[in-house]
Amino acid sequence: MNTQTLKEQWFGNVRGDILSGIVVALALIPEAIAFSIIAGVDPMVGLYASFCIAVVIAFVGGRPGMISAATGAMALVMVTLVKDYGLQYLLAATILTGIIQIIFGVFKVGRVMKFIPRSVMVGFVNALAILIFTSQLPHFVGEGWIMYALVAGSLAIIYILPRFTKVVPSPLVAIVIITILAISTGAGVRTVGDMGNLSQQLPLFLLPDIPLTFETLRIIFPYSLALALVGLLESLLTAQIVDDMTDTASDKNREARGQGIANIVAGFFGGMAGCAMIGQSVINVKSGGRGRLSTLVAGVFLLMLIIVLNDLLVQIPMAALVGVMIMVSIGTFDWSSLTKLHIMPKTDAAVMIVTVGIVLITHDLSKGVLAGVLLSAIFFAAKISKVRVDEKMDTLTNTTTYSIYGQIFFASVSELVQHMDFKKESDYIRLDLTHAHLWDDSAVGAIDKIVLKFKEAGKSVEVVGLNSESTELVNKIGVYHKPDAKMANH
Repeated sequence: MNTQTLKEQWFGNVRGDILSGIVVALALIPEAIAFSIIAGVDPMVGLYASFCIAVVIAFVGGRPGMISAATGAMALVMVTLVKDYGLQYLLAATILTGIIQIIFGVFKVGRVMKFIPRSVMVGFVNALAILIFTSQLPHFVGEGWIMYALVAGSLAIIYILPRFTKVVPSPLVAIVIITILAISTGAGVRTVGDMGNLSQQLPLFLLPDIPLTFETLRIIFPYSLALALVGLLESLLTAQIVDDMTDTASDKNREARGQGIANIVAGFFGGMAGCAMIGQSVINVKSGGRGRLSTLVAGVFLLMLIIVLNDLLVQIPMAALVGVMIMVSIGTFDWSSLTKLHIMPKTDAAVMIVTVGIVLITHDLSKGVLAGVLLSAIFFAAKISKVRVDEKMDTLTNTTTYSIYGQIFFASVSELVQHMDFKKESDYIRLDLTHAHLWDDSAVGAIDKIVLKFKEAGKSVEVVGLNSESTELVNKIGVYHKPDAKMANH
């Protein structure tokens, strides 16, 4: 990376990055605490992780302006490990997660992004928006009309203020005004301090207190591998979304390595594994954050809030932060996907709906994305497996020509064989593959089967029109070695 690019990523948007970083830090707190509770660990484990990961990823990540911290998707994977073996094993698993992610980054795992279709991406985004919204609903339980009024006021500030000025991010203004209003009126609504006990201690560098044995590795490796895959999937998808929002490119392989380094640091400083957060990344972008400085400020300001401004932090009403997160869910959801649902290809619509449905049922983004990709692959295979065979009889030469059109591979070979009439009275059979392509062993096996069946019926067979790649494949694994030559009976 050249000096100019580095300077632009760090200092190209200083005011916007600092202000947006402050907003993100405030939005990180309830999330980090909530995810710690999901994982079954102390709230400080999530907060330490969010601080470490955000600060480290600012320097080593591949997507400027993207926010990484403790996340719900990762917390869900940790539940059983924490329950059965405790925090120290989680910290060791976090470090191993980072090592695995670095290895994935070295082997350029970022390339797999091209295999995730747009319909899956849209489904992922929409499901996440719904999850972000529904995760705010428990904050209303047991609250009166004041909570609803404060959330409505927060949303009003967020959406109306930008019409008059964009000097300060409207979510930050909303948090400040709603906090002042709640404290001055004694509103009595739930605050950040009610979410969990927040200590004012700095994170300390410690080695996980576990036996360094193969048995320990056997316990933590399955969890670390799952965390590494879930974390990279969510991080790379979020990077792609931020790329689209900011109309800029990012280095996905560097991001994978950066996520690994950040998780290793988090594990050594008492934090749980984390990854990119689409909600906070959207807050950052919408608040004017674009560079690495915004991510660094988010992490540093988060620690300042915990250590220095703890007394003020615990008084922030959840209503203000709920308003910000509802804004995130509204901004994240791809509303155009609803208006286009009836005109987009049915297969794409089905993939998007299945992705959303599985994420909402399992609360696991990786399962939804995996199901969407598999379903897309099945639909694609079904679409390109259709083959056409035109049959033409030349009575003068007593030759039947089968002109084959399409992609010949494992999903289309059965249909291809069914088009052949092996009882044909012609003495000569000509298979014209000019408009076809052989892709795999199944394709070559199907051609072999057709040729051999015609030969068993006493016909002479000629295979013509194979392109160079198909010819090479046939020569390697086919029964015959000269595809363009007539194949006489043995």
